[in-house]
Amino acid sequence: MEWTPAMLWLAAALVLGLAELTSGALLLLALAFAAALTAATTAALGLPFSGQLLVMGVLAGILVPLTIKVIRPRFSPQGVAYGTTGTGVERGHRYVTIERDFDGASGLKINGDFYRLRVDSTTTTRLPAGTNVIFKEFDGTTAIVELASATPSSQEP
Repeated sequence: MEWTPAMLWLAAALVLGLAELTSGALLLLALAFAAALTAATTAALGLPFSGQLLVMGVLAGILVPLTIKVIRPRFSPQGVAYGTTGTGVERGHRYVTIERDFDGASGLKINGDFYRLRVDSTTTTRLPAGTNVIFKEFDGTTAIVELASATPSSQEP
């Protein structure tokens, strides 16, 4: 059996589709569809290799952004706002300080990530665990906070 260009594109589509099972980002799946459509175009039109690459590039240029912007958000869990930490959406929220176990650093958990803290207008970077604070802003990866009243916090510890 002789391998035709269309068969090679289908093999590439299969490999990309199988590789998608390890990533879950849907990027490789979009490239797999582009490769499969390139195989169909190659079989139908008998394009030279440069034409095949052009078709693959155009299809990938269409399918990859479409997949990332339109299809992938439908597979994300509801209520998860990816990429919002640090954009200001946490400003004014109350948090409870925690102490990191391996080095004793004081910090906050914001969206599941630990951030070291600094009290606004001071150089204080250590507060007792359980201290109520209000988040103001980030300075790099340091959370700038101000002390809050002793009311219970509604945010995650």
